[in-house]
Amino acid sequence: MFGLKKALTVFGIIAVLALMNFAFVQNGYSKSPDGISITETQSKTVDSESPMEGLYKFFSYTGFRNARVGNLIMIAVGLFFIFLAIKYDYEPLLLIPIGTGIIIGNIPFFQDGGINLQLGIYQEGSVLNYLYYGVLKGIYPPLIFLGIGAMTDFSSLISNPKLMLLGAAAQVGIFLTFLGALFLGFNMPEAGAIGIIGGADGPTAIFLSSKLANGGIINGLQTQNLIGPIAIAAYSYMALVPVIQPPIMRLLTSNRERVIRMKPPRAVSKLEKIIFPIVALILTTFISPGALPLLGMLFFGNILKESGVTKRLADTARNSLIDIVTILLGLTVGASTQADVFLTSQSILIFVLGALSFIVATAGGVMFAKFMNLFLTEGKRINPLVGAAGVSAVPDSARVVQTEGLKYDSSNHLLMHAMAPNVSGVIGSAVAAGIMMSFLM
Repeated sequence: MFGLKKALTVFGIIAVLALMNFAFVQNGYSKSPDGISITETQSKTVDSESPMEGLYKFFSYTGFRNARVGNLIMIAVGLFFIFLAIKYDYEPLLLIPIGTGIIIGNIPFFQDGGINLQLGIYQEGSVLNYLYYGVLKGIYPPLIFLGIGAMTDFSSLISNPKLMLLGAAAQVGIFLTFLGALFLGFNMPEAGAIGIIGGADGPTAIFLSSKLANGGIINGLQTQNLIGPIAIAAYSYMALVPVIQPPIMRLLTSNRERVIRMKPPRAVSKLEKIIFPIVALILTTFISPGALPLLGMLFFGNILKESGVTKRLADTARNSLIDIVTILLGLTVGASTQADVFLTSQSILIFVLGALSFIVATAGGVMFAKFMNLFLTEGKRINPLVGAAGVSAVPDSARVVQTEGLKYDSSNHLLMHAMAPNVSGVIGSAVAAGIMMSFLM
């Protein structure tokens, strides 16, 4: 009964606001905040001290007066993201900031007549606009990579370098999606930015889209601002790794392949752990200089971790810094989905392409592992499930591999093996982004 009373109260408030809106329009008041309204047939001058004028002016600024269907749709999407994070524990550190940002970005406010209240993320001078600068200029992604580097242990990759090929194979999703985007009518820079979704790496997707699809003129071509749709698609599929990948892994492998046991990784010396990020930094950035902001910060973070003499810096990078940047990045990316900018046919196409690219990337890693097994002797073969970790969703893809492997053999632990292609996927997607930039900018 108490719940019914609350519901009736809410509906009553909405009804009153609707009646006010009706009266507001019928009396010829525009949404101009100066309190003067003009219709086609009459002009009313309202006493500045009139209580009704103040009421109408107040109502003109409320979200109830300025709401559109698109705002309500996007707010529902934001609530759905938060629901997934809390109910199913799908990437809560990402989906809760993004979901909340979507709600914030779609609270309707007065925008008529070109008036800038400095509230929206696209309004110059607003707080959200200043925070969004870190997305537009690609500042946040390298800082995220710094934290990832300080958290990452490359031991499994160092101990079994051939697994790096699985991370490279998974990047096929990037280039096939690039071709698909071209086929659907996106220009070259936009297609390059969309293609990177196939790497399932949110920071890299944001970084590349801020360079290639930022609404400016790139290599003589006018681009659309696709940062919001690309970022939301990339992070959405990262969060849905436990849902999307297992069916593909089961479809492409047999029961016999799923129980293949791999030799435990060998012990890696401290010297190897220190040398690896230095050599990898030089080698990868010589190959793909465009990836320097990402890979430079990734390997710098790892050097802080492995050197053993910069513990405070490493702790800051992998804890406080990455947490702060994740909050700002998630919130502003979510807020960038303002309905009038985000709800377009292009956004839908980007989400479809993103899903296909993620499926292709997962399949590419699994199939390449099976291909490698054709040339490996018994006892050295790779469990094809490990190939699914070639996408850049660290460490979620590796955890999915571990979970799937245990379903078929409760004593077959694949996590450490899966981490090798998983971290190489991070490197691979950044290298691919650098290559895209070198060709398309």
